Amino acid sequence: MNSPATNIRASIQQLEESAINRIAAGEVVERPASAVKELVENAIDAGATRIEVAIADGGKTLIRVTDDGCGIPPEELPLALARHATSKIDGSDLLNIHSFGFRGEALASLGAVGRLTLTSRSQGYDAAELSVSGGTLDPVKPAALSKGTVVTLRSLFFATPARLKFLRSDRAEMQAISDVLKRLAMAEPSVSFTLRDVSGGGEGRVSFRADAVTGDLFDALRGRLGQVMGREFVDNAVPIDAEREGIRLTGFAALPTYSRGAAVAQFLFVNGRPVRDKLLIGALRGAYADFLSRDRHPAVALFVDCDPHKVDVNVHPAKSEVRFREPGLVRGLIVSALRHALAEAGHRASTTVADATLGAMRPEPHGQSRIYQMDRPSFAAKQTAYHAQSPGFAEMQQSYSGRMVDVQDTPQETVETSRETLPLGAARGQVHENYIIAQTEDGIVIVDQHAAHERLVYEKLKTQMAANGVPAQALLIPDVVEMSDGDSARLLDIAEDLTRMGLTIEPFGNGAVVVRETPAILGEVNSDALLRDILDELDDQGEARAVQDRIEAILSRVACHGSIRSGRQMRAEEMNALLREMEATPYSGQCNHGRPTYVELKLSDIERLFGRT
Repeated sequence: MNSPATNIRASIQQLEESAINRIAAGEVVERPASAVKELVENAIDAGATRIEVAIADGGKTLIRVTDDGCGIPPEELPLALARHATSKIDGSDLLNIHSFGFRGEALASLGAVGRLTLTSRSQGYDAAELSVSGGTLDPVKPAALSKGTVVTLRSLFFATPARLKFLRSDRAEMQAISDVLKRLAMAEPSVSFTLRDVSGGGEGRVSFRADAVTGDLFDALRGRLGQVMGREFVDNAVPIDAEREGIRLTGFAALPTYSRGAAVAQFLFVNGRPVRDKLLIGALRGAYADFLSRDRHPAVALFVDCDPHKVDVNVHPAKSEVRFREPGLVRGLIVSALRHALAEAGHRASTTVADATLGAMRPEPHGQSRIYQMDRPSFAAKQTAYHAQSPGFAEMQQSYSGRMVDVQDTPQETVETSRETLPLGAARGQVHENYIIAQTEDGIVIVDQHAAHERLVYEKLKTQMAANGVPAQALLIPDVVEMSDGDSARLLDIAEDLTRMGLTIEPFGNGAVVVRETPAILGEVNSDALLRDILDELDDQGEARAVQDRIEAILSRVACHGSIRSGRQMRAEEMNALLREMEATPYSGQCNHGRPTYVELKLSDIERLFGRT
């Protein structure tokens, strides 16, 4: 950049206002979805209860946002389109922010790169309209509008045509706009949102609608999340409500068995503002690390609320990242609250597991299926039918690795009581020496004995280690690891925490660190690589879990080898003992890798498979 031909000092000059606005627009308005975000946030700040967004050609030719908010008086319209003019802060305290917008840049930036028309009516005033094209303002003129504000943006980036080359297809841009609107809708359940695609003219097609939801905090949020994320998420999520030192965490977190292949269902909010923050994502990953493999991602909608002075939202041009005054407190709150909520869910697994099972069993439809009306046989009739089967039935069940548990000696009253009080039912048989069949009050449960026992053993090992500590092994020859003074200082700051994990380090001068003890369960350890991993985690997440993660990985492998193996025949009392222990153990609905440990099929669904409804 500093070649001899161009290395000539240029004089400093003040840029023109239009150039300043186009530069600002480059930071704030990256694509049509960015413009929609700014305009919808303005509508929410104005107290709107209904917001409609109309889009044409992915937002490249038309973006129109209509709201029923408080509106803008005619004499303030020119000021609304000026840079750094806002009604949301007075400039005395840049941390005490209670609104989405506060910089006063959005409308000026949009007017600098597109053709923008602002029509508004405030209570007690007549409606007025102001247009700006490429930064050039037209005079304010009267308009027809009953209430609120309409912002129409046409020909986005016509003043900076080079930006158009970097936009994606109309479909991709429309999808990005929809994602932005859905995130904002989650944070405002009391506001109605509508998104229309008017590319073909006329009223267009409604691609997203979320009507206002009433009720208390969790009822309203549950209703809105059902509209945006789907009923499946709500049905398979646990509510989160925790508070620590003035920071509150609310929302819903899905069960581990309702995981996704990508991080597309993770919605995080700070004081109502949608964010994609590295600290929060790292905390979320840490909370689910014990339940999901690395290629699976949890689904959550979490809301962090705190005093505005405890978080800085002015650290990113698009306000998509924040900085907490006490990041460790926030991370600890998220991890502990999620793990506590998942523990309270106990052995519960997501309903999608059963749905997928029934889907795999259901035959392809061929015309209208017949429905057979049948009476359900009594217990005595079923016993008579069993005895009337072919004499070779017993030999056949041995050939197919199926064993039935004899329950004829069990009193009928006890059987009925157990069905009502035992969520996972009573064992009735074992097939292929790996799957336990249990009968519940209104269906059956199929348990993977190895996966279930693996989780039970793993939880026992973790409990024992938490109670007794992590045994450490002293190194005969301590390892000396060379690093920078800054890196060694960061490690020594958390030396006490590492010691509790069985890793003992001490300063060795000139930035070096000496490793004297390592966790015994890890066996032979590459001290240099381990410390580098810890430093990387401190950079990425603000907390070091490398040692803990490795120890838990070892415990997981130990649990796998120490659990009931596939192919082992189990007695009836062993199977029932396993079911009872699953009911009493947290997280037993999924194995250590996030796979389900059991599938529950309702009797009504089974009868529907056979056309008996």
